[in-house]
Amino acid sequence: MVWMNHQLLRVKQTRMWVAAFICWLCLMSATPRIPHSPKHHVFGDMRNFLGVPNTLNVITNYPLLVVGVLGFVLCLSGNFFVISSRAEVLVWALYYAGMTSVAFGSSYYHLKPDDNRVIWDTLPIMIAYSSLFAIFIMERVGEMIGLICLFALNLVALIGAACDRAFNDLRLCLMFQLIPAIAIPAMTFMFTPKYTHSRYWLWATGVYLLAKFEYVADYKIYQASRYLISGHSLEHLCSVIFPILLALMLLFRRSKTPRY
Repeated sequence: MVWMNHQLLRVKQTRMWVAAFICWLCLMSATPRIPHSPKHHVFGDMRNFLGVPNTLNVITNYPLLVVGVLGFVLCLSGNFFVISSRAEVLVWALYYAGMTSVAFGSSYYHLKPDDNRVIWDTLPIMIAYSSLFAIFIMERVGEMIGLICLFALNLVALIGAACDRAFNDLRLCLMFQLIPAIAIPAMTFMFTPKYTHSRYWLWATGVYLLAKFEYVADYKIYQASRYLISGHSLEHLCSVIFPILLALMLLFRRSKTPRY
């Protein structure tokens, strides 16, 4: 009986992944190509302080660097976060290493925003989110499926970066950042969690969506703040809260049910 229930669960999971893949293909087919525009590199606040171009957009990345390095070190320390398997430790460490790379890549891009440098901003973000989504699947569905997703998502990230460079098409990059924000809340309610404190995933997703709103409202926020700080700089600062929430989750949670 247990074996039959396990097989039924596998069939349901397979159907879900196939349906998700088909939906993604349909979305890619129905969406027109999204090329780069010079406007993508024009931000609300482009002030220069002490000879540093786009100063606030550059320096607001450094809190993320600190959090990324600390998260990476604490993951590998082995006795600080509640992580039950070596594979999970490595993927969490990869996530925090990715966030550290985001800080460097974004700073490099904002020193001279253009089409040639933007890949150093977007690719580390996609790799970090690949790791995060993979670890979420490992904890909710299974370790092996999560590792397969890690490989597949990083491959998609590289393909998205190649499409961006070769075909001037941002669709894969944009969808890559949008889909986890939809999938993580949905899967939070669909699958039994391995650990406690699952609400932190929802809070982190809310912070992520807030950061994207600040990105879209870049100049309007800059005007509303009386030209003190732009929405894009606030997006960088808001993005720091995301890995902090996840670190707090790793610190306070407890194992709930085993996964195989």
